[in-house]
Amino acid sequence: MRKLVLVLSAMLGCANAQDFTLSSPDLEANGLTNKHMFNQFGCQGGNISPALEWKNAPKDTKSFILTMYDPDAPSGSGWWHWVVANIPPATTGIIENAGSSVELMPKGSWSIRNDYGINTFGGACPPEGRTHHYQFTLYALDIDNIPESEAASPAFIGFMANHHTIGKATMTYTFGR
Repeated sequence: MRKLVLVLSAMLGCANAQDFTLSSPDLEANGLTNKHMFNQFGCQGGNISPALEWKNAPKDTKSFILTMYDPDAPSGSGWWHWVVANIPPATTGIIENAGSSVELMPKGSWSIRNDYGINTFGGACPPEGRTHHYQFTLYALDIDNIPESEAASPAFIGFMANHHTIGKATMTYTFGR
């Protein structure tokens, strides 16, 4: 069961709230597929991060944070699959499979350890017989960067994102197995 559930875009404090958008040509055409599924924890997928594109970020954007989050994970606090900070403000997209390698990410960006315990993309892996929601969110920030730290958690990055957000674009897809 793979389908686009929701595409939302919002800008905080800006006149054209509908203009800041996040999209993925691959996901729009096919949804999350086995190629985006994790390849551990009982899942056997390609663990390839999707290509992402965005446009019309707020003019005062100084950096971006990108997250992929599963609110349905049976952890009591959801599951962070991908967290990337310090994406340069001139960036308008990330190529497919960039989440697997620092060299493929925009120069200067920083991948934070996710809930799989890795500093790269960790694909969808819902329990068998279940369908989960996967939220991709791009935050436009009013700060140049977040100081890098091995101890940084997705919760810390979320705190910084919510404290410094001037715009946000979100898209949600479902995936089940």
